[in-house]
Parts: sequence; C-alpha cells; structure tokens
Amino acid sequence: MSIPILDLKPQLHAIQAEIENAILAVVRSGQYILGETVSSFEQACADYLGVKYAIGVNSGTDALIISLRALGIGAGDEVITTPFSFFATAEAISNVGAKPVFVDICPKTFNLNADLLVGAITERTKGIMPVHLYGQPAPMAKIMAIAHQYHLPVIEDCAQSFGARYGGICLGCGGDCDPQPLIGKYTGSIGTVGAFSFFPTKNLGAYGDGGLIVTNDPHLAHTARKLRVHGAEKRYQNEMLGYNSRLDALQAAILHVKLPYIDRWNQARRQVALTYNHYLATIPGLITPQITPGHVFHQYTIRVLNGKRDYLADALHRAGISTMVYYPIPQHLLPVYRGQYPSYAVSEQMAQEVLSLPLWAELEEDTIQYICRQIQAILV
Repeated sequence: MSIPILDLKPQLHAIQAEIENAILAVVRSGQYILGETVSSFEQACADYLGVKYAIGVNSGTDALIISLRALGIGAGDEVITTPFSFFATAEAISNVGAKPVFVDICPKTFNLNADLLVGAITERTKGIMPVHLYGQPAPMAKIMAIAHQYHLPVIEDCAQSFGARYGGICLGCGGDCDPQPLIGKYTGSIGTVGAFSFFPTKNLGAYGDGGLIVTNDPHLAHTARKLRVHGAEKRYQNEMLGYNSRLDALQAAILHVKLPYIDRWNQARRQVALTYNHYLATIPGLITPQITPGHVFHQYTIRVLNGKRDYLADALHRAGISTMVYYPIPQHLLPVYRGQYPSYAVSEQMAQEVLSLPLWAELEEDTIQYICRQIQAILV
C-alpha cells in the first residue's frame, strides 16, 4: 500500500464538473486578470469571513508583505512573530525592511506563547504577527488585549487556517483573558488585517498560487489594492512602489467553486483527526494534538518523543506511508538569520519531535487504522 501525505484527487472527483465549467467560463470571457470573476470571489470571501474588505493577491507571501506595507511598517521597525512557522512569515517582515522579533511557542498548540509577548515589545515594535499554525487558532484574546494596550496592529498569518474559528480555549500556555467577545470569529477577521494563502495544498486551495488580504479598515484596503497593481489607483498614475500581485481570474473561479464546500471539508478533517487520536491513544511515546474548538487541521501533527521521530518517519516511508516534518528548522536557525538570535528552546525541541501524518478530507477510516497499526508496530 502506498499512502501519500495528501491526495487531492477525491476532492476533484466530487466537484470536477463545477470546476471545469468555471474554468471554461473564464476562458470564454477573455478576462484573465482581476475583473468581475475576482471581484465576485473577493466579496464571497468577505461575506464568509464577516469582514468588510477582501483583496485577492498573487500568493500568501504577497498577502503578508502587502499587509505590512499598507500598515506603513518598514526599515527600522520590529514585528513580533513566532520562530516556528514556514519562512514566508519572517521573510515578509524582512522584505519590507523591518526586523522579525521572535517569541517562543506553546508546546501544546505550536502557536506563539502570548504570555511572552509583553517582554518582547520595544519602542521599535510596530506590529504583532501571530500564525495560526496547522489550522489551530492562536491565543487571539490575549494577543488582541496586549496589542490594544500598546497600540499595535495585529497581522494574522492565516495561511493554514481558512475557515478556522477562534474557540477561546487555553491549553496551558498563551492563556487568554476574557475570550468571550471573540469566540466564533474566523481567523483573519480578529486582527487589524489577515493574510491567507491559496497554495494548492491548503484547506481552500487553488490550482496554482493565490492569496487574500482581509480587513475592516477602508484605508488599509484601499492601499492594499493599489500596492497589488504597481502602486497605482489609476493606470499609469503610479503613486508608490508596489507589486505585480494580482489574483488570476482562473484561480478565483476555481476557489469560488470550492468556497461553499469549505466548512464540510474542514469538519471532515476534524473527524480524521479524531479518528487518528482514537487509534493512537494507547501508543507510548506519542503526543497527539488536542481537538480544540475551531481547529481545522491543515496538518495532523503528532510529537514523537525520546528522539524517535526520524526513526519512525523512515520506517513509515519504507512501509509506503508518507509523512512530513513541518518544520525541521525554526526560522531563527535558518541560514539567512543564523547567529542573529538567541535560542528558543520550545521551538527547537518541537522541530525535533513533530511529524505530520497523511491527511485529507476524504481519508478513510480503514486507511487511518492501517497507518496507526504500522506506527504501533514500529514503536511498541
């Protein structure tokens, strides 16, 4: 048996006719960049997420960069974020000329530990960028309370969390303060601005690159729309240095077809996670993720203790089961930043322990049970 880390074919099979019709409609329209197809998708996303403005861009990375630029963050500024994320998080901060300032994570959620935030704030701090890693909402109530106290914008990195809702649950670190007003809100709609990725592997994935910026601030939305088209509101009237970062109409059409299914798919992913947790519960040396409210499981990530992560991954590979390590090197230890930061012990420990198992909405229980039996045979 050969089991990939992700299989998108069952999803396509279920909606193939809708996808093909949407693509053909765009091809026949002759409007391939921005236009009504993109505007319609943007409005659908804004309605779904409960925000006033949604701006389609070329990628999740561009969504972060343009969000930072729209906030006026640049050279000499600092933005607090997590060291345990894909490089695009810190890269976006560096690419606007600011400095990433890292705060270590909570080992139970893999998200930024909000209890450490205040100690990282300086006079140069101009923003906080939490990441909703693996589809698990960060501790937004406490983050927002601190941001309000220090008059700082919050840029939500939602690359892995489309459709995730904040649940207000504290798992032991990054504890929240009165989360009630935020419970049930979608990630991206809580902070000053939210940045999404539509990379094909995401819960809501395109058939190429794509990204989205969401906000309730009209000035930020207006600036972001200019920045995505070379800093121009009107053609040939460039007002600032911008980017060529427009969402393709083909990708918008595909995503618009998928959007009505996202809640169903996310719920199915949660059920896969519950099934994994059930079958892995008695295997020693593993820590399984907690199924907290709103978690949409972009990844199902376990911790493998006692230095056995790579041993388990190699053995599963030989058995035909694909796994991935997200992420083997924390951002502060990447070559581009090496030597510039202190140690972040929890992030460094997690990088040695985390292992993501196969996950997609249509993954069948028999396959999950087979994977778990192989894990048990390897570790016990």
